[in-house]
Amino acid sequence: MLFPDYRPRRMRASEPLRRMIRENRLCADDLVYPLFAVPGKGVKNPIESLAGQYHLSVDNLVKEAKAARDLGIPAVILFGLPEKKDSLGTSAYAKDGIVQKAVAAIKEKVDSLVVITDVCLCQYTNSGHCGMVEKGVVDNDSTLDLLARTAISHAKAGADMVAPSDMMDGRVTHIRESLDEEGFSHLPIMSYAAKYCSSFYGPFRAAADSSPKFGDRKTYQMDPANAREALREATMDAEEGADILMVKPAMPYLDVICRLAQETDLPIAAYQVSGEYAMIQAAAQKGWLDLEKAMMESLISIKRAGAEIILTYFAPEAAKLC
Repeated sequence: MLFPDYRPRRMRASEPLRRMIRENRLCADDLVYPLFAVPGKGVKNPIESLAGQYHLSVDNLVKEAKAARDLGIPAVILFGLPEKKDSLGTSAYAKDGIVQKAVAAIKEKVDSLVVITDVCLCQYTNSGHCGMVEKGVVDNDSTLDLLARTAISHAKAGADMVAPSDMMDGRVTHIRESLDEEGFSHLPIMSYAAKYCSSFYGPFRAAADSSPKFGDRKTYQMDPANAREALREATMDAEEGADILMVKPAMPYLDVICRLAQETDLPIAAYQVSGEYAMIQAAAQKGWLDLEKAMMESLISIKRAGAEIILTYFAPEAAKLC
């Protein structure tokens, strides 16, 4: 159909008409809220690199998790800042680790909320890398046991889902088999299947004190130029037992989210990472963007690309507007 027989503006003339034909809708059910757990009590320290986000001691983290639940957000994902770091990242899988304590407290005091845990070593190793360093190189296979131990420790603390973000080859298989052997066959894995070596992680690394102390992560995180590789990575993770496949970051990789959504029948998650969040916040503070409109437009773009699950620091604000 061509003009004048077809006039697309007819269906844009009013808000009710636009709502009637809207193809994608964002709702609180789509959102996962990342939270940062730190030692101590009564701690709620602003994170300089992430405006509106906080380092939270377990007592305050429980309050934040409950507030998220009350807004209709179905899940939180936890990141921990340990009291000590070492070459083995032992605080990652310690029974009394900060994430383990946070999980247990939330599960005890907040019902009807899915608690997801990030499974990685970068926040816990003194190298800042996501795996074991041997002779200056991140060694893939020696890392797998430690990742599995971390996942099991989270499961024993009461986690509802684990999310390995390390990008070691074979880690989904190793974690799945270890969880099953320990009696956690019911526990789902949300795999960071296509995690790119991105410049958009900067604010998170400052918040989590997880920057590499040497080198970079290009040998294990994906090259930003590659898309077909993401499909291979995701296919491997699905075959190894992942239940949800994640793309990270989100907006710079909408094409990858779209292609992956077309290639798999597993749920697709996307992480609107710290740099994406911080850029919108900074532009809004300068008066260059309307914060609410830019936030919602960015989130709906991720859903439009094919993600059913969106991890975002905007979760509480977005949930109020859905």
